[in-house]
Amino acid sequence: MPNLKAIRDRIQSVKNTKKITEAMRLVAAAKVRRAQEQVIATRPFADALANVLYNLLNRLRFGDVNLPLLQQRDVKSVAVVVVSGDRGLCGGYNAYIIRKAEERIKELKQQGLDYRLITIGRKATQYFSRRQAPIEAKYIGLNQIPTADDSGSIADELLSLFLSETVDRVELIYTGFVSLINSRPVVQTLLPLTIQGLEVEDDEIFRLITRDGKLQVERQAVTQSVSSFSQDMIFEQDPVQILDALLPLYVNNQLLRALQESAASELAARMTAMSNASENAGELIGTLTLSYNKARQAAITQELLEVVSGANAL
Repeated sequence: MPNLKAIRDRIQSVKNTKKITEAMRLVAAAKVRRAQEQVIATRPFADALANVLYNLLNRLRFGDVNLPLLQQRDVKSVAVVVVSGDRGLCGGYNAYIIRKAEERIKELKQQGLDYRLITIGRKATQYFSRRQAPIEAKYIGLNQIPTADDSGSIADELLSLFLSETVDRVELIYTGFVSLINSRPVVQTLLPLTIQGLEVEDDEIFRLITRDGKLQVERQAVTQSVSSFSQDMIFEQDPVQILDALLPLYVNNQLLRALQESAASELAARMTAMSNASENAGELIGTLTLSYNKARQAAITQELLEVVSGANAL
């Protein structure tokens, strides 16, 4: 016969676990909103920077633009930047991005290219460190909602590796945010920059909303308005020099956006994982309660039978 006390203790334990997972889900939801606000707050600068770069490139369209960050070299070594999380309990978020990084490293090896790793996040750092991978730099303990300071220090390291010709290409592997239940690993060439990649394109932002008592993500298309420079505008400096000064800011901005997307994906994955855990805990509590009631009913029936048997024996 099942032990009633053991079942009661198990029910209480699962209830306590459910409280924890529900609290973690709510915390993750609040942080997703903060990530959303951070994306919106950094957008004006990104739009202004893209507008200036777009007009400078138009002005230099027929000129010979020879800048270090636009230089295409024969690729012999590649810096692979892997963006993961510092914490677990977020479903397969970290496993997916690490698997994507391993696939890309395998492709580089097959092409006969050397590679260096720059890991962002404790999970990727621990994984590749245990496998003796060539890690050039490690970044852990960043703000869970990334800021320009976080991306700035990493961008400086990447620019240093590229400009010193230690590496000939920098690839960024991060998790693109799609929805609360969906994200996708992205492989993006960060350096060298291509002129076509600097053109202004339509973008979108996400908003976390509540509908019918449930959290949902609403994606909103954002069309960047481009204001052209006047044709008779006179630059105090050579436009090439201005472009050379702004391109590192553009790299920093691209990296910041990747970090923000990864942070939002991680928080959304944690929300989903904790929501599923809470639902599973509720189902387990129901199953255990049913088992407890059955065991209790069986115990009472057994006691009644013993009383009746004793009375008949008298």
